[in-house]
Amino acid sequence: MKTICLYFQVHQPFRLKKYRFFNMGKDHHYLDDFANRSIMKKVAERCYIPMNSLILKLIKKHGKDFKVSFSISGMAIEQFREYAPEVLKSFKKLADTGNVEFLAETYSHSLSSLINKDEFKDQVKRHVALIKEEFGYKPVISRNTELIYSDDIGEMVADMGFKGMLAEGARHVLGWKSPDFVYANALNPRLKLLLRNFKLSDDIAFRFSDRGWDCWPLTVENYVSWLVNDDAPGEVINLFMDYETFGEHQWADTGIFDFFERLPKYALSTKKLCFGTPKEVVAKYQPVAVLHSPYPFSWADEERDITAWLGNELQDEAFRNLYSIRNKVKKLNDPDYNHVWDFLQTSDHFYYMATKWFSDGDVHSYFNPYDTPYEAFINYMNVFSDFNRELDLALKVTKKKK
Repeated sequence: MKTICLYFQVHQPFRLKKYRFFNMGKDHHYLDDFANRSIMKKVAERCYIPMNSLILKLIKKHGKDFKVSFSISGMAIEQFREYAPEVLKSFKKLADTGNVEFLAETYSHSLSSLINKDEFKDQVKRHVALIKEEFGYKPVISRNTELIYSDDIGEMVADMGFKGMLAEGARHVLGWKSPDFVYANALNPRLKLLLRNFKLSDDIAFRFSDRGWDCWPLTVENYVSWLVNDDAPGEVINLFMDYETFGEHQWADTGIFDFFERLPKYALSTKKLCFGTPKEVVAKYQPVAVLHSPYPFSWADEERDITAWLGNELQDEAFRNLYSIRNKVKKLNDPDYNHVWDFLQTSDHFYYMATKWFSDGDVHSYFNPYDTPYEAFINYMNVFSDFNRELDLALKVTKKKK
């Protein structure tokens, strides 16, 4: 019997307002409150509320036979608190069922794993504490921002005591091997790896409403037949996707909610499929091999690399500048400055600066507040420069007081 492992990423960035050179030194409020509130309200109405309600309904219907998992970024939870407390309540209802697992990630949905080990570990610890506070659940499985993974990142996660980690089932890493088994980290084999089946995941996340796809319209019967295909050996089918797939990327009128509502019944009726959370999967199955990946990879684009965030001079300059001030932020340790430090680290800001051509470019333009990557870079660096200046002034005041 194969185990279906359903995982959903829940994240919304704090979007920056248009911050010009002439704002510097005068205006120290950097966020676009209107955009953040309106987008959160819209996504809550289209996705979070109806999908959480549907999952709760399915758990009540199928009991312990149906389970899902989430990672919810600290940035998303902060916005739930401020703009959509009803969403947070609905996630708490799911947590209370015992059928939902919450994963650890970086608090800021950041790229810190690629540049600063201490910042990465600090953020993961803060996120674990946040999930424990909100849902009464202490995560034992980790996932990094955008499933970014390498041998070194996996070793850091293992050193923090996590039992497993999610990653992309990238062809250039797996080679001929199947993602439908559990693997182990190359540097610390105690860390088990769950690899996304990108084909089956993207059939729902990207192709579901594509009328040019030769399998459109996708029916539950056809989809489940692919899951139980005897010609595809494996023990676990990892279906990982953005939660916004439901109702936002794939609108309700595509039939996406109806499809998901019928999926558990048809899957369970085969007697060849069951549902399990990542924690259960790593406890149930032993690794079949070690996964070697000296270079980081992700679940983004056909390349499955990190060039969506760090692939050009704009991104690299902004990234280096940001982490060059970490010691100053930590030294000041002021809540207001810490908050700015958090939201400036969010990976989306660097995503907006991407200049490469994408096969799925429409995904990169989704909710992008900028017309060009150059505009994104200039706006970000204006905010950063003012923040850095204010940080220096605050440190001088603190030093004088001492």
